[in-house]
Amino acid sequence: MRQFLNKYDLEERTVRFAERIIELCKRCPKNSVTIPILDQLIRCGTSIGANYTEANGASSKKDFNNKIFICKKESRETKYWLRLLTGVLDDQDSRQECRDLWKEAQEFNLIFSKIVSKRKNKANIEK
Repeated sequence: MRQFLNKYDLEERTVRFAERIIELCKRCPKNSVTIPILDQLIRCGTSIGANYTEANGASSKKDFNNKIFICKKESRETKYWLRLLTGVLDDQDSRQECRDLWKEAQEFNLIFSKIVSKRKNKANIEK
């Protein structure tokens, strides 16, 4: 794994994000409140990178657009579950990690929103 992450290598960045989500979830206490939150967080937090990787190998423009839109949706959902998890954790270090991950998910949301917007504008111009 690279020691220095290129901020613009989005595929690597989404993989690293997923790894951080998994590590956070492994450290969190497991109880009736946290288990459903952790399950959802792992699903959406790891889905961002999986769908971005799929988008990069898309078979068509439509397939690419669909996968990028899913990335956008999953990053929004990730922010939701991170916010809920932050509220139920007692450990300050884990709470800070949730906040840091929330910021990264927000950046992903902005990036994918911009890609979606540009693709829609380009499609409208080509009509």
